Amino acid sequence: MQYIYSIIFLLVLIFSKQSISTNLDVFGIGIFDIKFDGSKNNYVTDLRYEKRFDKSLINIGPKEENFFFLKPFLGFEVTSKSASYFITGIYLEDNLGQLFTGKNNKLIFTPSFGAGYYDNGSGKDLGNKLEFRTSFELSYELKNKNRIGFSISHISNANLGKKNPGAEVINISYQIPY
Repeated sequence: MQYIYSIIFLLVLIFSKQSISTNLDVFGIGIFDIKFDGSKNNYVTDLRYEKRFDKSLINIGPKEENFFFLKPFLGFEVTSKSASYFITGIYLEDNLGQLFTGKNNKLIFTPSFGAGYYDNGSGKDLGNKLEFRTSFELSYELKNKNRIGFSISHISNANLGKKNPGAEVINISYQIPY
């Protein structure tokens, strides 16, 4: 039954017309629960979809400095162990060329923060149904305006549960403007 709800949610996200604004459909594949400290790896495949909207929720700072425009996103992740994660949050993006040299280039830095509902399925128990995710992404804009990106994320319950093992996720994404 969980798969039916997941598929319905994903289809609504992909095919819905949003009145907020438009920006990117992000499709990703990666590794969930990767370890960087040398401890035992129990990683599984992670599939991700995000819908990123271009409308700013909060403008902090000068108009010409887009780094301060917080924008909303919705998303869904599922692992090969049937874990699922419905998430919503905020992101911002900055052109790295503009940031470092004053001239736009094709490299985009996108940090994000979100919260959502996590169901571990037969996968890793993260200690709570409410989980938070922070992500750092670097993407490259292609000639057709699509992007290829690499991200690293941390999912945690912020010690709201009885345990908080957390999980790191690395992801490669293909991003399509709509």
